[in-house]
Amino acid sequence: MYGPRLSTESELLYLVFNIVLTIIGFVFLIKCADFFVDGAASFAKNFKIPTVVIGLTIVAFGTSAPELAISFNSHLSGNTDMLFGNVIGSNITNIFVILGVAVLIVPFKIENDVIKKEIPILLLITAGVSVLFLDSIFYSTNVNALSRADGIIMLLFFSIFVYYLISVLSGKKNNGNEKPKYKVFRSIVMIVLGLAGIIIGSDLVVSNVAVFAERVGVSQKIISVTIISIGTSLPELVTIIAAAKKGENNLAIGSIVGSNIFNICIVLGLPIVVLGQASTLAFGLVDIIFMLSAVALLWIFTATGRKLKRYEGALLLAAYCLYIGYILV
Repeated sequence: MYGPRLSTESELLYLVFNIVLTIIGFVFLIKCADFFVDGAASFAKNFKIPTVVIGLTIVAFGTSAPELAISFNSHLSGNTDMLFGNVIGSNITNIFVILGVAVLIVPFKIENDVIKKEIPILLLITAGVSVLFLDSIFYSTNVNALSRADGIIMLLFFSIFVYYLISVLSGKKNNGNEKPKYKVFRSIVMIVLGLAGIIIGSDLVVSNVAVFAERVGVSQKIISVTIISIGTSLPELVTIIAAAKKGENNLAIGSIVGSNIFNICIVLGLPIVVLGQASTLAFGLVDIIFMLSAVALLWIFTATGRKLKRYEGALLLAAYCLYIGYILV
């Protein structure tokens, strides 16, 4: 896939070059995340839009752009294991790793509406798609698949979510007493430039780490649920940490919930609607259980205290280690 193996000296130089590009990618991610969060928060305050809505939309959809690109490329190339691994792995990673790491660094409170409305919506959508996907359970086959009709249902799920967001916007306004840091035009420029830098940075990190993994013979499933899912979730990681450090807790949690909904309904559903059915032998009941458990744990942790604590972040990371252990075994 990446050409013949190089000589030892050339191989070493090639790996060093990959490391340098990876570091550059991380720098892009970290610096541009600050731009992106400041721009998004200022945009919300300029129009008195609840920051959680900005997190659920602009931030969530923007940071999911790498996953969408990978899904279309995977389906077109016939790598359907990568297609499913990209979404299942990203949704597991977003909660277990991204949120887990962020909470370890900066514990933060969760707004009541997020606990009572947004997270349950995510749980219902995740459960619904799980039922559509698990043909091996409901039809006693070896293959799990999503048809074009399933994809249309997923897009309908997303339309319901959009309707909910519209009702939130029409029902309340906040940030009225908060002065925006930047004017509207500058906020938009910061959002666009920040998002572009985040995507470029994540692409540099993912592509260079994936090349290394491919050269040492790591399987497609392991690459998709670890390197690719963590790599494409780097925008969420840097965004949520930057948001939490700036006190934009609603923006932070909204980006995770919105990103997972977008991943299921659009990143997985849209390529299937456009390109047709996708099936896999590599992903099944256990993977789905972990994806559902991630959302359920998030709901339990937030509902019991309205705050994500450091020990809960550690538990989320421990659950991810358990999942990776299952894959490796």
